[in-house]
Amino acid sequence: MTQAEKEQDNGKEKDKDREKEKEKEQQRGVKRPIAPPAIAEPLQEQIQSNFIIVIHPGSRTLRIGRATDTLPVMVPHVIARRHKQSGQSRYEDTWLLREGLNKPESNEQRQNGLKMVDQAIWSKKMSNGVRRTPVSAEQARAYNCQIRPAVLDSSSRVKWTNTTHHPPYLVGEEALHVNPSDCYNIHWPIVRGQLNLHSGPGGSLTAVLADLETIWTNVLQKHLDIPLKDLKYYRCILLVPDIYNRQHIKEVVNMLLLNMGFSAIIVHQESVCATFGSGLSSACVVDVGDQKTSLCCVEDGVSHRNSRLCLSYGGSDVTRTFFWLLQRAGFPYRDCQLSSRLDCQLLQHLKETFCHLNQDISGLQDHEFQTRFPEAPALLYQVRLGDEKLQAPMGLFYPTTFGVVGQKMTSLQYRSQGDPEDPHNEHYLLATQSKQDQVTHSHREMHTLIHARKPHFFYLPRGCGSGSGECLMGTGEVEEPLSAHLSRKTAIMSQFESKALGLDKAILHSIDCCASDETKRKMYSSILVVGGGLMFHGAQEFLLHRIINKMPPSFRRLVDNVEVITRPKDMDPRLISWKGGAVLACLDTTQEMWIHQREWQRFGVRMLRERAAFVW
Repeated sequence: MTQAEKEQDNGKEKDKDREKEKEKEQQRGVKRPIAPPAIAEPLQEQIQSNFIIVIHPGSRTLRIGRATDTLPVMVPHVIARRHKQSGQSRYEDTWLLREGLNKPESNEQRQNGLKMVDQAIWSKKMSNGVRRTPVSAEQARAYNCQIRPAVLDSSSRVKWTNTTHHPPYLVGEEALHVNPSDCYNIHWPIVRGQLNLHSGPGGSLTAVLADLETIWTNVLQKHLDIPLKDLKYYRCILLVPDIYNRQHIKEVVNMLLLNMGFSAIIVHQESVCATFGSGLSSACVVDVGDQKTSLCCVEDGVSHRNSRLCLSYGGSDVTRTFFWLLQRAGFPYRDCQLSSRLDCQLLQHLKETFCHLNQDISGLQDHEFQTRFPEAPALLYQVRLGDEKLQAPMGLFYPTTFGVVGQKMTSLQYRSQGDPEDPHNEHYLLATQSKQDQVTHSHREMHTLIHARKPHFFYLPRGCGSGSGECLMGTGEVEEPLSAHLSRKTAIMSQFESKALGLDKAILHSIDCCASDETKRKMYSSILVVGGGLMFHGAQEFLLHRIINKMPPSFRRLVDNVEVITRPKDMDPRLISWKGGAVLACLDTTQEMWIHQREWQRFGVRMLRERAAFVW
């Protein structure tokens, strides 16, 4: 009998004992608590880590594997679903395209952003003390416009996914290579770190959850060789964003425990797991993903709520900007389209190959690349590039270069709006306080809102204040009525969220929201960059230079050593959070965090408030 089976048998016996005890208590008139403080699990044996699955769902890539695996399985987080009716129009979620790119102001904003980038490039001297000579796009364009591709092979040896047997769905690489003429819709169930809910086909909450379940079960069976009937013997660790949607997390946990049948689950935040994976006790975690960049200060395994910030741009915005710059320079592959999945893959590859943040590399250089598409010959292109390779990744520090207009660019962690399944939450506690406590709380919150910020350290446009709920301030007086103050606070937050902070300013803002100078000092000395969006040559030195130049003068004297860590233990930064989830599975303190299937069935989302390692 396996350890998991023993756990199940022991659990059944404990359930029977608990029911008998409940009957006795009812006879004695004893009141039961709303949820038990803990339902102790038998711990005669250590939980086997090879029966724990760590899931880190990203917007573009799913990372999943056993806690004992050296590396996770990485698959594109995409599904192709066959049309249920013939003649239906195709639907495809976009990859590099996004809302807000085709506004009248978009091009002007891009051009203004590029001017700021060029100014920043010119103002920073190279390591030899000489200012960099700018290279105009026209210099490269004259050469690139004359280029014609060379045929390497009459066949690219790349094929579309075979759909002759009409599979109802395809997952990962197979989904990416479905022929556009086939009757399949393409869905990316997560966008910018959140469930991809929209009004189009497959955009309902039910449909998105069904897509997630199908992708994850397919990978578990195909890549990890785990039959679905055996999931009752496995536990799961789910990594979630630092700024999370409570309703979405609840639905995903429900899916994992009740639909897929895992026996237990732990939910933890990506930033905290990143510190576990890198072996750091404290860090300002900067997670630059494909579609979003999240920042959070973590101290001794706790994520500081006020320091959390999510910027709705990432690696895919750099890729799209690089394509725009390539077109200005006469990109020789003239049929390239942002609406094509295969072209998006090519552009991603070109960005990762050519782009850098090393200002010592200057002048025009010649490069070559190949195109290998189904039903087409393999072609070799020559291309001459100059500053485009540096300008594109610098968009992360000057996000107006991305040309996104009228979209929410910054997200903050809001308080829970309440859940009917969780009536005894923070709202309940506040409502049941004595009148005096409520008055004291209101005055304290008002005082914090108005006096928490230091006047010398503003990054935001005039009147925007800081970014976190507790740090926001305006210019009003303390005597202002609370209702008016809160409405002004909402207006300030709306103004702040419409602005796109550059990566360096966002890091400084996140650190400045920490409570004490000692904590801030720790964060400056340990800025941990994870995710795949900043994996450019020279990124570490470039970011360090910008942080040191922009940090408050008062802290330059206090901080002995500002350090930016981009490859802790020489690990792939894209895998650090997943690795931290695997480390979490092995910790002794983890035992009390497990939420078991029968507990979830009985108490639902209240168990997340009881067991989550962060404030739910």
